[in-house]
Amino acid sequence: MLSGKTLVQALQKGGFNIYFRHAATDWTKEDQVTQKGDWKSCDPGKMRQLAPEGRAAARKIGTAIRRMNIPVGRVWSSEYCRTRETARHLNLGPVSTTIDIMNLRAAAFVGGHDALVNRARRALSNPPPKGTNTVFVAHGNLVQAATGAYPGEAGAAIFAPQGDGGLILVAMLNSEDWELLSSEIEPDKK
Repeated sequence: MLSGKTLVQALQKGGFNIYFRHAATDWTKEDQVTQKGDWKSCDPGKMRQLAPEGRAAARKIGTAIRRMNIPVGRVWSSEYCRTRETARHLNLGPVSTTIDIMNLRAAAFVGGHDALVNRARRALSNPPPKGTNTVFVAHGNLVQAATGAYPGEAGAAIFAPQGDGGLILVAMLNSEDWELLSSEIEPDKK
């Protein structure tokens, strides 16, 4: 596993897929997915949304990544509002949505559990464009089923993609780790 300055230097060279679980949500709400597309709703009465602290955490993570000059080529998000919003608050580039990294609770609407897990694993094993990293923002249950890694909300699993479905977990970070890394690499100039 990579950590500290070694991890940052590796990410600065590119070649990794960084999978974020969406940031903190309001767990008093439950998703109401009864048909395809319900998950796109940003109505808190229908779908669990980001909590204010989730938005703040995503902004801090994005700031730390930019401060460390970690190049991001593509940003992918599941179609869920909470993942799109997390990706937007990371502010690492334009966000594209895909059903390849959906919440497993919606698997029946996007080809089934096994197909969804296989698509996610394929996406995470696909190398990013040279000199960049690809960011995925999706769900904990999917990355756990596809890779065995299980980050907390706003946590990240970082993979070295091997192509053809192969990938190696090289680091796990929680939301606070990004800020700590950026302060070790480039201390604040106050």
